Amino acid sequence: MPRFKEIFSWWSGNTFGMRLTLWRRGEFVGEDEFGNKYYRDKKGHRRYVIYNGTSEASSIPPGWHGWMHYITDVPPVDEKYQPRSWQKTHQSNQTGTAHAYRPDGSTLASGQRPPATGDYEAWQPNNK
Repeated sequence: MPRFKEIFSWWSGNTFGMRLTLWRRGEFVGEDEFGNKYYRDKKGHRRYVIYNGTSEASSIPPGWHGWMHYITDVPPVDEKYQPRSWQKTHQSNQTGTAHAYRPDGSTLASGQRPPATGDYEAWQPNNK
């Protein structure tokens, strides 16, 4: 089944076409702590990532993100990259789960709508 998925589904990550491109023109650069593999073409113009599992761009750590977006030319494996204190570790997208962010006032946050505060005045058209 994995080979079938690789040939016919572009959304599952490493497709047959990508595998062929990386075999012909790619150069392995490194791997991150999540198992994502990073490549560049031999001319150095394009950069690729093969995700480990679901193709989710937010699973790229900050150091590799900088390299993928040409912010830095040196991949994190070559410069012993250390994340800054303000950079958070990866957390998968929580949208649609019980752990999703729900701000105050959201009907999903507590299950009921908060009472009106009285500071709202509805707009009324000026009848002339």
